[in-house]
Amino acid sequence: MGENIVLATSDKIDAEELVRFYERLDHPIVGDPARVGRMVDQTFCFVTARLDGELVGIARGVTDGLNGYLAECKLDPSLQGPACVTKTDGRIEHDSAGVARAMATRVVEKLRSDGADRIQVLAYGTEVDFCEELGFRRATGMVVLQLPTDADGAGTGQSQVSSSVL
Repeated sequence: MGENIVLATSDKIDAEELVRFYERLDHPIVGDPARVGRMVDQTFCFVTARLDGELVGIARGVTDGLNGYLAECKLDPSLQGPACVTKTDGRIEHDSAGVARAMATRVVEKLRSDGADRIQVLAYGTEVDFCEELGFRRATGMVVLQLPTDADGAGTGQSQVSSSVL
């Protein structure tokens, strides 16, 4: 791992610092620090990577007590090595120094020690290879579904099913 990079595990991180990190990476989760603050408050654990005090990486886990989720693992692309291609949004494309691996491993260990029976992760593109290298395996027969909750109401999820059915 990089000589000057310091990893730390905690249950909180400053939301405004996290917003600045996302903005630097051109990550889609930018904007309202209050919303990011709610995300911070609802996260079980964080692992941060800092280079000379500056936030350069983040991994976080959430849990409901039985299931754990590696919710996020982002690393500044400038620290990922020569095989990092897109260099956007912190997606792990190459982890030559092992910083992202170390962050994700710490989150997984914390979730396990808290009693998570299963740990899941959602990944796309190059993140799939990274997660498989961590030991995650593709879940057969599963389909990921998503319900947008955008402001125009197109994805409000209002069900047409009678409440007596539920």
